[in-house]
Amino acid sequence: MFLAYVITTVVTIAANAGIAVADLMKAGFVLANSAEVGIPRPWIPWLAALKGAGAAGLLLGLLGIPALGVAAATGLVLFYAGAVAVHIRARVFHNMAFPGGYSALAVASLVLTVAQ
Repeated sequence: MFLAYVITTVVTIAANAGIAVADLMKAGFVLANSAEVGIPRPWIPWLAALKGAGAAGLLLGLLGIPALGVAAATGLVLFYAGAVAVHIRARVFHNMAFPGGYSALAVASLVLTVAQ
């Protein structure tokens, strides 16, 4: 169980850190997707900060502050639930796998973190 926790958490950290960097670098796919679902450009750095904070919190949880790991995983679950809701509201379903995938990683990290 511990190995599943570590692997899942590391993958979730890497995924969220990677997308936070893409957000901050204003990658073309980020700007296109955000515009398609109606997210204003000025929000993107703030959303990147939330993703980065989630990744950092998961890392600190992995390194020995379990309450922070639980809080970070919970925050990411709520964040990606909001992302899925925004996609549904905008009726943008063709790329739902992305917020859905990040959401699944966040949920798995939360479940495994709590189980530890």
